[in-house]
Amino acid sequence: MSANKRKVVVAMSGGVDSSVTAGLLVEEGYDVAGVSLRLWECDRQGAQSCSDYIGARTIAGILGIPHTLLDLRSEFLRAVAKPFARSYLQGSTPNPCVACNRDFKLGALLEWAAGQGVDCVATGHYARISRNPSTGHASLFRGADQKKDQSYFLFALSQEQLARTLFPLGRLTKAEVRRSASRLGLPVADRPESQDICFGDYKSLVASVSDGSELREGEIVDRSGQVLGRHRGVHNFTVGQRKGLGISASHPLYVLHIDAANQRVMVGSKEALRCRGMVVDAVNWIEHPEKKEIAAEVQIRYRASPASCLARLNGKGKYEVLFEDGFPSVTPGQAAVFYRGEQVLGGGWIEKALSE
Repeated sequence: MSANKRKVVVAMSGGVDSSVTAGLLVEEGYDVAGVSLRLWECDRQGAQSCSDYIGARTIAGILGIPHTLLDLRSEFLRAVAKPFARSYLQGSTPNPCVACNRDFKLGALLEWAAGQGVDCVATGHYARISRNPSTGHASLFRGADQKKDQSYFLFALSQEQLARTLFPLGRLTKAEVRRSASRLGLPVADRPESQDICFGDYKSLVASVSDGSELREGEIVDRSGQVLGRHRGVHNFTVGQRKGLGISASHPLYVLHIDAANQRVMVGSKEALRCRGMVVDAVNWIEHPEKKEIAAEVQIRYRASPASCLARLNGKGKYEVLFEDGFPSVTPGQAAVFYRGEQVLGGGWIEKALSE
């Protein structure tokens, strides 16, 4: 997209990535406005906060661009924070960043920008978008910096959102971004990374949305049903967890299954975690498959390596995903994102593992 004084709204969190995004667009000749989203109250504004709107305002001043703060705390609590907490109570391990990106960092921001007569927004995500000039179709790709690639969190974006979004850092490495910050005279070049989840102590959030009965104690059992110990709530556990089980054994034990209805946590050996596949629900395809069965690579956690798989539509709107080789520790509630090489095909939510 040619700048030519094209207006763009930049999502500014106060960190080095979004600050450099704004700075680079100003250099390229865009008419830039900065917007910060106030989504969650925390006691660590600045430093490693994922939304330091005070710092963002300072950066906007240095760059000579206007800055607006949108207070969306109540909407974020309803749409992201409470569902996040309830997932833990239901025995799942949620990933709130996907919904935050889709509904707030891009969704709410695009809506606000449209109201201001601005066509597109930009964020500091490490991902790339390619547009087909003849069809207008937008495709999503991994960022050039494999260590910082954030395409995993962006699979739920719609074609409309991708068509109106810029990722200026997609072709840069983190080192190059920090050097750009120094060159632009921005005081965030050496700023530490923000943590992925802004809730801090998520257990306090879980307790705040529970009616109390959901936090009751329960049993920790082995695969035969033998009781090995007790726990103080299933929200303290995730499938694949080893540490913090509160029981002693002669060999390492891992969480295999969480039965929230009966407040029971099943544990076993690492080998027992292996599975042949999983069921994935609510899949959003950026690249719509032509067949009901597709070969791809699937990534089941942000830092996990992709695994070769075959995804098959099961007739219930869900996909049965079979791994080429058995895979350990499939965690219900996490995102499963399908790739073909660097390209994001789509993704959905892990409902359950398919045992070997």
